[in-house]
Amino acid sequence: MNKEKFIDIALSNEIADLVIKNAKIVDVFNGRIIEGTVAISEDIIIGIGNYEGKAEYDANGAYLMPGFIDSHVHIESSMVTPAEYARVVIPKGVTTAICDPHEIANVCGIDGVKFMMDNARNVPLDFKFMLPSCVPAAPFEDAGAVFTAADTKEYLEKYDFLGLAEMMNYPGVLFKDGEVMTKISASNIVDGHAPGVSGKELSAYAGLGICSDHECTTPEEMEEKISAGMYALLRCGRMSREFTQMASKVNKYNASRVTFCTDDRNLSDIIESGTIQNCIVTANSVGMDIYDAIRAASLNAAQCYKLDKLGAIAPGYKADLVLATDICPKEIIAVWKSGVIAYDNAELKFKTPEVNKTSAIYESVNIAPFSKEELICEFSQDKPVISIEEGSLQTRKIYRNTKEGLSHLAVIERHKKTGKIGTCYVDNYGIKNGAIASCIGHDSHNVTVVGDSADDMAIAVNHLGKNGGIAVVSNGKLLAKLELPVAGLMSDKSANDVVAEHNAIDEAAKALDINPNLDPFMTLAFLSLPVIPELRLTARGLFDVTNFDFI
Repeated sequence: MNKEKFIDIALSNEIADLVIKNAKIVDVFNGRIIEGTVAISEDIIIGIGNYEGKAEYDANGAYLMPGFIDSHVHIESSMVTPAEYARVVIPKGVTTAICDPHEIANVCGIDGVKFMMDNARNVPLDFKFMLPSCVPAAPFEDAGAVFTAADTKEYLEKYDFLGLAEMMNYPGVLFKDGEVMTKISASNIVDGHAPGVSGKELSAYAGLGICSDHECTTPEEMEEKISAGMYALLRCGRMSREFTQMASKVNKYNASRVTFCTDDRNLSDIIESGTIQNCIVTANSVGMDIYDAIRAASLNAAQCYKLDKLGAIAPGYKADLVLATDICPKEIIAVWKSGVIAYDNAELKFKTPEVNKTSAIYESVNIAPFSKEELICEFSQDKPVISIEEGSLQTRKIYRNTKEGLSHLAVIERHKKTGKIGTCYVDNYGIKNGAIASCIGHDSHNVTVVGDSADDMAIAVNHLGKNGGIAVVSNGKLLAKLELPVAGLMSDKSANDVVAEHNAIDEAAKALDINPNLDPFMTLAFLSLPVIPELRLTARGLFDVTNFDFI
């Protein structure tokens, strides 16, 4: 819109395209409610006041707030494509998502990232893609692709990336690794990933311009990272329950440096309670000021990622809006994206494109022949065991005198048929009379299988086939399977179909006496991630994250 036209509409010399009247408007700058009419033309908010429009929407006294921004999300973890993901989260108020296609990049390289970007077009949600910085997640990982520093510079120049996604290789930063340093220098916006990094090491990490961290697990860590000039992205996914502890400690001094993100969230949870909507409601329930919570969900995220004129209802700002029955948005009535209504009274106002079924993203599971005996290891009191921490992504390294109550865990390389298999024991998973195999294994996404017998473990792995997914087996029989043909990470079906299939594998898993305090599949997916303390399993063996070395 040209400046002259904006002025004419703002002064009521011309009529706005749309007015939203009778709304309680959330003013995130002052922390107050303004009652009035919001004028919109094209995709821009013109002003708040006494306006007329070519079209009118009566808010009937409901609360109008800025569209929600998810400041860090892996769409792949929802197990649906970006376009289908938009159909699920737009009714929950999300109008912008800072996306890290790290998962599919580790399987299919730049072809996978391009698939995500192409599929995300033509839906009323801004997918702001970050270029994955760690492909593989660590230099010793067995992934399906490698992004070098030279690749990073080329892709940032060639494609429409907002910045560089989470720098997970924080030891590489501290050790001044040349490849890592070149990647960081290639972008003005660099996301962080530094669990437990503190003191002088945090100064070295944050001082390079790394703007954020979504791995804080305590209020003290949150405060230290904010003091270091970073934004704390408070994560409220399914696996990370530290959110409430940190949200309760947000105050008037540090609130401007806090945003909300989901990182990884189960699709059924998204459908039930949303993503950032859930963050606002949950944060407010533990005492976070509602205006601070809405700012964290909108303006703060926009400022963190240098998204100009986004995250507020004010003249000149983008018309991304959410209408809710209350200022704490438990129930959302309508959503506008760029001034166009995308959702209204339980009805989506847009269609999504079909999935482009390219060969680069299908049939991505390629494992070498293996024997069932290779999936289990001999027990030794001297060999550490992975102990799962309930409600956290972190694990502990423990030693046991007996294997009683422990489960077998194996990770199989699945990209290049190398035949690499890592094995160990895991505590607190509790599986009995069966096995679960999955090709979702953060972040290299090799095949991870857990069980109490080599026979069931091998059968579960073989049921994954070339397209992959998740298979649940008991006593030699397949109980349920969720097929994920898009890179072995996502389904090409509708969200409702995926939820139905996921419910089936969930019910099957319940029959195996798995610890009820765990999400059996999300827990399994993170046991192979060698960048979150303390102990993980990769296809190359047990990895001590604290000492950053194999055992």
